[in-house]
Amino acid sequence: MQNNTNNLQLASMRSRAFAYVIDDLILTVIVMVIFWGKISAVSHDMEALMFLLKTDLVMPLITLKVLYHTFFVWYYGATIGKIVAKIRVIDAGHWGRVSIFSAFLRAVGRIFSEMFFYVGFLIGFFNEGRKTFHDITGKTLVVNV
Repeated sequence: MQNNTNNLQLASMRSRAFAYVIDDLILTVIVMVIFWGKISAVSHDMEALMFLLKTDLVMPLITLKVLYHTFFVWYYGATIGKIVAKIRVIDAGHWGRVSIFSAFLRAVGRIFSEMFFYVGFLIGFFNEGRKTFHDITGKTLVVNV
């Protein structure tokens, strides 16, 4: 990955959205594989499926998302989606690697960004650093590789 901080360029919202879609597809497949027995058992009954999603799958999905985003952003500087989109997450203060604590705060902030009608993502369109709510909570920037 790029270490020259003189050439850092903010990632576009388009590339960030592309990375988001890839990461969400990966996480959805993982959850479906883990819970396939329960999902297939109620797939014929839409009401039972919705109840399963609300009761049994919400917390595991949130936990998986936080673990996935924390680990990948901390260890690699990017999730799989970001790697494909050729973008990475850096510390906004020193433009280097994100600490595990910052990666965790960013991952939790991302959950809140999603929970409240994606308003946390929309914030990125209205500030100079294209910082979403989770970038603000984790004190990070997303840049091109």
